[in-house]
Amino acid sequence: MQNVPAAVAAYVLTLMLEQLSLAYLLVSKDGYLLTWGGKLAAYGVTNLEKGTNVGEQIFFLEGLLPLDDFPLFLPRMKTEYGICADVHIFPTEEGDWVLLLDATKDETQLSVIQQQVNDSSLSEEKLLKIFNQ
Repeated sequence: MQNVPAAVAAYVLTLMLEQLSLAYLLVSKDGYLLTWGGKLAAYGVTNLEKGTNVGEQIFFLEGLLPLDDFPLFLPRMKTEYGICADVHIFPTEEGDWVLLLDATKDETQLSVIQQQVNDSSLSEEKLLKIFNQ
C-alpha cells in the first residue's frame, strides 16, 4: 500500500463513511453471524441475531459464503429490498467480512446514460427509415 498521509486517509475515510452508507458484517467460516455495524438499515437489513445463519437473515448472501480465500466483488447488486449496493466480501482469519457501500448514485447515472444511448439508437433508426423510403 502507498504511504498516504494520515490527514488524507482520514479525509477519504470520513468521505466514504458519510456518502457511501458503509455497513459491515462478520460471518464465521461456518456461516454464522458474529458481528455487524454501520448503516445496515439503509439496505433494509434489520433485526439481526448473533450466532444465527447469515443466509437465513440476509437472503442475498445465501450461497456466497464461505469464501475460498479469494475476495469477491459484486457491483451494483440489488438487495431483496430493492436497494443498490456494491458488495465486497473478503476473507480473514476471524471470518468473512461483508461490506455494503451505497451504489444508488452510480446506478442512477448508468441508467441515464443507457437511456440516452437507447434514445439515440431509436432516433438513428427513424432517420434511416426516412432516408431509405
